[in-house]
Amino acid sequence: MEEWPFEFRINKYHFAEETVGSSGVQIHTDSSFLTILQDDEVVGGLEVMDMSGAFIPVDPWPSTLVVNLGDVGRAWSNERLRTVTHRVQCKEASLRYSIASFLLGPKGTVEPPEELVDATHPRLFAPFNFEDYRKLRYSTKLRAGEALDLLIIDSSKNYPGEK
Repeated sequence: MEEWPFEFRINKYHFAEETVGSSGVQIHTDSSFLTILQDDEVVGGLEVMDMSGAFIPVDPWPSTLVVNLGDVGRAWSNERLRTVTHRVQCKEASLRYSIASFLLGPKGTVEPPEELVDATHPRLFAPFNFEDYRKLRYSTKLRAGEALDLLIIDSSKNYPGEK
């Protein structure tokens, strides 16, 4: 993972009385490979989607980090690992902060290592460049993993490294 760029972001939410119950951040998956999040230790709001499609609150827990796998991680692992769909909901009128570090993905092509592609696990996604994928997400407004689904390939095709 040498030469994989990182992005660092500090999020500040100005939640007011009239925004309680609304979304602070839309439902999405992270486009990156991996996200390490220091969430607000006092003000809740982070929610993750469970397998049934329901959102479950991730209550603040002091001195902990939240780690999410993003879309690049899903593609790189040949879908052996899955992304986490999540959102931030306004729970109370206050300021809310979070600090996120994103391991974006390789500077070159995103594709699974040879060890993760075989007859049992055929290549699922066409190789892509992270910046092109990010542009695809923004241009299609598909931000909850659906843009990655546009890159699903026909499993009958053979790609280098497949067995």
